[in-house]
Amino acid sequence: MVSEGQHAKAAALRALHGGGIFVLPNAWDAGSAVMIADAGAQAIATTSAGVSWSLGRPDGQNLSREEAVAAVARIAAAVDRPVTADIEGGYGSEPADVAVTVTGVIEAGAVGINLEDSGAPGGGLFAPAAQAARIRAARAATADAGLPELVINARTDVFLFGIGQPEGRLDDVVARATAYAAAGADSLFVPGLLDLGTLATLTGAVTLPVNVMVGPGAPDVAALAAAGVRRVSLGQAITQAAYTLVRKAAAEALTAGTYDSTAGADSFGDINGAFRPADQDQL
Repeated sequence: MVSEGQHAKAAALRALHGGGIFVLPNAWDAGSAVMIADAGAQAIATTSAGVSWSLGRPDGQNLSREEAVAAVARIAAAVDRPVTADIEGGYGSEPADVAVTVTGVIEAGAVGINLEDSGAPGGGLFAPAAQAARIRAARAATADAGLPELVINARTDVFLFGIGQPEGRLDDVVARATAYAAAGADSLFVPGLLDLGTLATLTGAVTLPVNVMVGPGAPDVAALAAAGVRRVSLGQAITQAAYTLVRKAAAEALTAGTYDSTAGADSFGDINGAFRPADQDQL
C-alpha cells in the first residue's frame, strides 16, 4: 500500500524537474543517505556502483533484484527525502522483468527510478523500440502499484559507451529520447556527455529534462544550467572518494603507523547526531 507520505515525496521529486536545476549527490547505503540529506539534498539518488561495492560486488548488473530492492528499502527508511533508485537495466531483459523490479522498489519506498538501455542480450544497447517497451512496462507497473506519478529517468549509454560513430551519437540520443518520452519516461539521463555545446543542442532538441553525471573536472552546476541541463548526478564519485580514503587510511596505518589520512573528518558527535534511533522513525 502506497502511503500519503510516499505520494507527497513523488510529487516533490517530480516538481524538482519543473524548472531550474537540482543536484543529486548519490548514496550507496543508509548511512551515506543520511549524510547527504543532512548536507541539504532535496532528494536522494542511489548509485548502482556504490551499492554493488558496499555488498562486495563489482558494478555492472551484478546485484540480484532482491539485493537491490533491500538496499533501496534501507535507504528510504533512513531519510525523509524522496528516494530515486538506480535499477540498472531492470534486473532482467524483458519488459515483465522491469515491471517486477519497479513494483519492488515502490514497495521499498522509492518514488523514482533510473532505467538504462544497456545490458541488452549479446551486449550493446537495447534497440530504441525494445527499450521503449521496457519503459512502458515500468510505467504500467507504477500505476498497478498505486504510484503512477513515480519519476522514470530514462538513461541512455550512447555517449558513455561510445556507441556508433561520433558524428551520429547526438541524433541517436535525440531519437531515443523521443521514443522514451512517448513510452512514459519523465527525464533523460545521458552519462558520458559533458560537452556544453552538445548539451545545449540536446536540451534544445528534446522535450524531456536532461540529466548528466559529473565528477572532478566536469563543468560546474552554473555552466550546466546555462546549457539547459535540469538534473545533475554525482554517480559513484562520492562513493569512489570514500572508498579511496578507506584504502589510503588503512595503508598508512599498516605501513607508516600514522593516521593523518583521517584528519579533517567531522566530529563523532556531528556524525552520530545526524542519525535518529529506530524508535523515532516516523516514515
